[in-house]
Amino acid sequence: MDDGVFVHEVYDASYRRLVGQLVGITGSLAEAEDVVQEAFVRACNHARTFRGTDNPEAWLRTVAVNLARSRWRRLKRWSGLVPSLVDRTVADGLSPDHVALVAALKRLPEAQREAIALHHIADLPVHEVAATLGVPVGTVKARLSRGRAALAALLADDSRSEAPHA
Repeated sequence: MDDGVFVHEVYDASYRRLVGQLVGITGSLAEAEDVVQEAFVRACNHARTFRGTDNPEAWLRTVAVNLARSRWRRLKRWSGLVPSLVDRTVADGLSPDHVALVAALKRLPEAQREAIALHHIADLPVHEVAATLGVPVGTVKARLSRGRAALAALLADDSRSEAPHA
């Protein structure tokens, strides 16, 4: 099997899963698709190296996360704007709980949001989250703990604000 066929097979097996994982990090389907596509372009450009990795999907995820980070930094630097993490339009068929969760994730600090998305949405073990983000395992555990506590508070506040008033 040549390198191009290998990349194509990994694409078929991993693309949708990677996009779903990156939506949790970026908060935007379009942004997630862009960075995952760019990660596959880089895999094609470095097909031999890519084929030699132990876990091609983890390699792609790391590249996509780094691309998303780079885009945010570039946007902040040149425009002075904080990137919007959630599309303003709500897709048909999404439950109110899903919308509330994405909105709450948007309000978390970037580091906590990345850890939560990779661990709970991408279902990666803590050591893989650490490897993907390039931080120690203890840092990931702290971010997960703080992020879960912040999410619980945000979701509790939202549910109280939506409760009918007597």
